[in-house]
Amino acid sequence: MFSSTHLHAATSWPFQEAKRIIAHEEAKAKAGQPDKGYTLFETGYGPSGLPHIGTFGEVFRTTMVRHAYARLVPGRKTRLIAFSDDMDGLRKVPENVPNKEMLRANLHKPLTQVPDPFGQYESFAHHNNATLRKFLDSFGFEYEFISSTQHYTSGAFNAALRNVLTHHQAICDIIVPTLGAERAATYSPFMPVCPETGHVLQVPVIATNAHTGTITYRREDGREIETPVTDGHCKLQWKADWATRWADLDVDYEMCGKDLIDSVTLGTRICQTLGGTPPVNLVYEHFVDEHGAKISKSKGNGLTIEEWLHCAPAESLSLYMFRTPTRAKKLYRTLIPTVVEDYATLLEQYPTQTVEEQLDNPVFHIHNGNVPANPLPIPYGMLLNLISVTAATEPGVVWNYLSRYRPELTPQSQPQLAAIISGAVAYYANTIKPTQAYAHPQTAPEHATLHAVAAFLETLNGTEDAEAIQTEFYEIGKAHYGKENLRAYFKFIYQALLGFENGPRLGTFTRVYGPANMRELVMQALARTNA
Repeated sequence: MFSSTHLHAATSWPFQEAKRIIAHEEAKAKAGQPDKGYTLFETGYGPSGLPHIGTFGEVFRTTMVRHAYARLVPGRKTRLIAFSDDMDGLRKVPENVPNKEMLRANLHKPLTQVPDPFGQYESFAHHNNATLRKFLDSFGFEYEFISSTQHYTSGAFNAALRNVLTHHQAICDIIVPTLGAERAATYSPFMPVCPETGHVLQVPVIATNAHTGTITYRREDGREIETPVTDGHCKLQWKADWATRWADLDVDYEMCGKDLIDSVTLGTRICQTLGGTPPVNLVYEHFVDEHGAKISKSKGNGLTIEEWLHCAPAESLSLYMFRTPTRAKKLYRTLIPTVVEDYATLLEQYPTQTVEEQLDNPVFHIHNGNVPANPLPIPYGMLLNLISVTAATEPGVVWNYLSRYRPELTPQSQPQLAAIISGAVAYYANTIKPTQAYAHPQTAPEHATLHAVAAFLETLNGTEDAEAIQTEFYEIGKAHYGKENLRAYFKFIYQALLGFENGPRLGTFTRVYGPANMRELVMQALARTNA
């Protein structure tokens, strides 16, 4: 369906990134570097706190690039590594976990040696790793999970660590000018793991021996200790660790947040010093909470993956992740309805679009080209309004109303709609209900308007066309507010009947909810006049 010409002309950002990778690999081949036989994508995170939605987003976005690359270079093997830096020492206690005192007593230990504050896994890192993998697996991502602890202690990283030791001074020369005077005086890419306390130490390294594969460091008590750099006896500092992975694994592509721009620059130089070729990088903007603060896994601010998926389908979260990765985006609960509606619109547009437009439509990437044929039959906003006026606490209430409007729609025939309705019920309970505020009609025009609406609704039997009902609502607005003030009219109607400033097309909503029920809403609004 999609020709090579079309694919190579696609302008959406995953295809653009894929083309950068192709150019990167062509440059490596031209330089005479051996081909490892596959293209390697990497994502990484530090499990020092609960995985947040940004961590998930990095894997999702990288997967989209991987899929685009696979279409541009068919037959080429690709791998995606999800790397957990779980040998890093716990530096501070997260704010959003229990048993903080227990964690505080284990500061500076590798995260895989810190007890799980939830009491479910053998360590805090194992808990966070499992949480992330559960979400990745639920989305069907294909990836290979690598634990930093396992990578270090198994010996898989030994050759790379010896290479770092050989270039110890050169790496120091790259990093030290970027540090303050106190930190620069003691910097080494190696952090030894204390055999007595288990702490990951940042201590002065006073000697290195590439021949024996050891370093000598001075402890706080003045003792000088010689230790191997291999087999988990040492952990690399973050920038050196990242760059060493690039060189050792020959990573071709990795994206990262804007706060790591300097790390990318330094990592590139270290990777080259170690004899490697730095990967293609995409620097993305961070997600921020509703107050504009960067989402932090230690603070637990912002919307979680669980919270989003509890209220809306996974495809909507995928759309939010797909859009404009190089721009900062706020992440909070009330944006969910808009994103769900946008997804439905894009899904509906897809079959009628040209091939070029389809390749740039986000749903192509969300579904990896296998875009569902059937659009969503009921707008998410309409469902929310229906749930709001009925105060529905379970999906069956919604289905009862929908069956009057569209009897062919059932939970069995529309499993995706069923999931959306369940999410919408949860969204109403958690987000809408606490803020729902109905208008109290006070003025004569407001009273006259509601009486006119009630009189009109009383003439309906429930079989009228939705557009005809909508037209009459417009006529009532013109008669009582004037044609130039229809916006104010609809705002009042929505606030009086639904408790919101905006709402659905009243014609369609009346067909779904029923004229008698709508009239009851009007009478309730009139009764609030003197409440």
